[in-house]
Amino acid sequence: MKRPARVARLISTGMFAAIMAGATAAASSARVDAPPDPAREATAPMKQAVGAGGAQDPFVAHADSALARLVQLHRAIRDIHPFLARLQPIAIVRGDTLYVFDADSSGARYVLKAKGPEPFPMPKGIRASFPLSSYGDRPSCIVSPEALDDFSGLPTIFHEFIHCAQFQTVEPRLKERLLVAREAARKNDFSWELNHPFPYQDAQFVKDYGAFLDALAQADAARISAAIDLLKKHLARTDYEYLVWQEWKEGFARYVENRIRARLGIAANVGGSAVPYDRVTFYCGGEMFIACLVRQDPSLLTDMERLFARMLGS
Repeated sequence: MKRPARVARLISTGMFAAIMAGATAAASSARVDAPPDPAREATAPMKQAVGAGGAQDPFVAHADSALARLVQLHRAIRDIHPFLARLQPIAIVRGDTLYVFDADSSGARYVLKAKGPEPFPMPKGIRASFPLSSYGDRPSCIVSPEALDDFSGLPTIFHEFIHCAQFQTVEPRLKERLLVAREAARKNDFSWELNHPFPYQDAQFVKDYGAFLDALAQADAARISAAIDLLKKHLARTDYEYLVWQEWKEGFARYVENRIRARLGIAANVGGSAVPYDRVTFYCGGEMFIACLVRQDPSLLTDMERLFARMLGS
């Protein structure tokens, strides 16, 4: 694949080394800042970052440098989709402390905005996104420190950018249409997207979803439609809605992530492509389904609400 000239220059030997080693001038000039919000200051456990006059925490200095590199990479890939247009907040989990970095007023560099205890125990190696109550309920990328140090893993951070943008735009109103989401809200089940009891190992589901994936791989529209009909027939409504929700939300983020990887010459993320099936299977199936739909109608790439309706079959 021929890369755009800007990207080719970016990942050429000299520029790649510069990006991974430095951007120290940008990092060293970044000041520590915080959004003025007296109400949140008074109630939230997370503290605003102190002014730049004091000695800087070595960890923060390292994060500044790593985030400066991420910003340079972002400039090279942000044209891939409008959801990548702006930098999203990044919260780095170190021990039991959360360091929240966000774009400054220029929107062109990260600065430390807040620091405080993690809201709940987070696993090592976390890559996630969700609204941070301690940061004004802003959707944020949540990562462990090593996520910023591995060039091949940086597209995963942009995957989380997509989730932030989904939440900021169409996600809340799409959830209102789903019985599975409404029932979870009624039960105060805030982890349903991770823990819905889906029948992944049910023999009929494995057969039907296998047929769906095979039809997608062959781009066979008739077989795709037939496989969807079987899934709708054999799954409970809430299970089918959950499947499509994961395909739309995670499948789209995977779709964009792999376009980024292709541009940067990094191997595609193919997690979830093999049995036994689990939630990550829907990342793979969703990406394949979206690719088929976008080939038929390119406008779906930027019309997330209509894309979801097409995937749900409504």
